[in-house]
Amino acid sequence: MVIGLGRFGTSLALELMAQGDEVLAVDIEAKVVQSLSGQFTHVVQADSTDEEAMRQLSVHELNHAVIGVGSNLESSILTASVLLSLGVRNVWAKAISHEHARILHQLGVHHVVRPEHDMGRRVAHLVRGTMLDYIEFEDGYAIAKSGAPECLHGLPLEKSRPRASYGVTVVGVKRSGTGFIHATSDTVVHRDDVLIVSGPRSKVEEFCTLV
Repeated sequence: MVIGLGRFGTSLALELMAQGDEVLAVDIEAKVVQSLSGQFTHVVQADSTDEEAMRQLSVHELNHAVIGVGSNLESSILTASVLLSLGVRNVWAKAISHEHARILHQLGVHHVVRPEHDMGRRVAHLVRGTMLDYIEFEDGYAIAKSGAPECLHGLPLEKSRPRASYGVTVVGVKRSGTGFIHATSDTVVHRDDVLIVSGPRSKVEEFCTLV
């Protein structure tokens, strides 16, 4: 189930369907539901804060429910409470602020995402030019795609020791004309290699500035 068919909810629901999943799309606005009829497996108008309405939709039988409501905090929080009380096994929710995310976590929402915030941080890293791609996780852990800093050139990872020296792990290496390969202690890093590195966010950021 995807609740709230704004840009985020609609895009998510369409992507899930493109991957072969059945999607029950829900919005409180009749105009929205009417405009999207035919695009989803099922699309219904319902008040997601109404426990009886959600019970009639058999949400307790669903594997996943995503709350795409963001701007209406009351609706988002009440919807989360309803889904959790009905025993939905995996509840995802969009948050628009740190405080919103904190409340959702306190309610027991299994997964909280902040798409605008997360994308802003990711793009900021890319704009600075120190990384080719970047993913950050909730616990302060990050994965980045980066060029190879000079301190690793011509050395196997066993000797350059990026984990001991910089607090990051080189997970994969890609060089021109090849795909990514899993990095081992014997992997020699070349000047034009592209690396996948992982570790604490601050360590990954520091490492990528060496390039």
